[in-house]
Order: sequence, then C-alpha cells, then structure tokens
Amino acid sequence: MLNKYARAFFTRVLTPFAAFLLRRGVSPDAVTLIGTAGVVAGALVFFPRGEFFWGTITITLFVFSDLVDGNMARQAGVSSRWGAFLDSTLDRVADAAIFGGLALWYAGSGNDNVLCAVAIFCLASGQVVSYTKARGESIGLPVAVNGLIERAERLVISLVAAGLSGLETFGVPSWIGVLLPIALWVVAAGSLVTLIQRVVTVRREAAEADAAAVTDTVTDTVTDTAADTATGTAASSADAPSEGGAA
Repeated sequence: MLNKYARAFFTRVLTPFAAFLLRRGVSPDAVTLIGTAGVVAGALVFFPRGEFFWGTITITLFVFSDLVDGNMARQAGVSSRWGAFLDSTLDRVADAAIFGGLALWYAGSGNDNVLCAVAIFCLASGQVVSYTKARGESIGLPVAVNGLIERAERLVISLVAAGLSGLETFGVPSWIGVLLPIALWVVAAGSLVTLIQRVVTVRREAAEADAAAVTDTVTDTVTDTAADTATGTAASSADAPSEGGAA
C-alpha cells in the first residue's frame, strides 16, 4: 500500500532534487551507494548505543536515495538492469543494518534477549519475503500478491517507533519507549503473514502453470496424432488402385 501511494508522492516531490544532481554530474549509482552507506552508518553507529532518535533522523535522510536514484535514471534515460540489480541488492543491505542495529542494542545494553530475537526475525523474514517474490518471478510466475507488510511498511513502522522511542532522552515520559518493542512485534507478525501469503500464491500459480503446461502438451499430442492419422489415411488412399484401374 505505502509502496504504491507514498512512492508516487515522494517521487514527484524529489524530482527537482534529482534533476539538480544530474546537472551536477552525479550518477544514479553513486546516489544508491551513498544512500546505502548513510543508512548503514546511521543504523550501526546510533542504534546499538540506544540513540534511536538521531539514528532514525540519519537513516531517514539517506533512505530517500532509494527514490532519488531511480528518478535520476528515468530523467537521464539510463535505466538499466544493472541499476535495478544494484538498487535491489543494496536495499537488502540497508534493511539488514537497521534490524541488525536494533538486535545489537537488545543483545547489549537493552538487555532483552526476546526482543533481540524478534529483531533478528524481522531481519531474516524481510529478506525471505523479498526473495520469494524475486524467485517466483524468476521461474516465470507473476506472484500477483503484495502482502500485508512490504519493505516500505517495515521501514516506516520500525523507524517511526524508533524515533519516537528516542524522544525519551529529551525528557518525554519513559512510557514512549514501549513503542519500539510493539513495532518490532507488529513487523515480525506482519512479515510472517506476508511470507505465508506469497508462498501460498506461488504454490497456486505454479500448480496452475503446471496444469496449463500439461493441458498444452496433451492438446499438442492429440493434434499431432490427428494430423499424422490424416496424413496416413491420405497416403493410403493415394496408393490404393482405383476401381477403373488396369486389369
């Protein structure tokens, strides 16, 4: 849902900035690399120390590079398979850094092994959710389902909760810190539901594709057999002597 509407909105907003970078000779790939580096640094420098507010601010500033680089490629007319591959691959790196940073906090000063495990599950399930769609499409299936929680939802829920939880260091009542654990549980549950949705969809589409392939094979076989029979009959008729033939 967020992927569909929020991406379109921010793409329009960031179009002038993308055009500015192109005029300065910056390449889309450079923006992708810098954006990912910024997200990774923000997540792994601030989150393990419990500095959720500043970590979230840093990550948010760089995470928009995911929209800017594609916008630049389209404006410059240089969209390519390599650019799409690089962008998708580094998205996985950024996601791993965010949830990895949260897991490091709970494994250390956060002192909560359960939430550490939940953060690791969010990391792993997010990677697998993306893989299921990519793998399904690679074997020729449409994978016509988005699922409950995609990457955009995972990031928004987690980062908003982390940023708000970080306000505790500015004197906001300590109860606000409960938002991050709640968000991690929501993302974990939603990712599991999304994974199940995609697996079920791929299974159904694969069964339909296999059934269609069998049907096509049977139809082709029947057609070929009928054609061979007709050819054989015609040949037999041609070889048989006519009634008025010589005695």
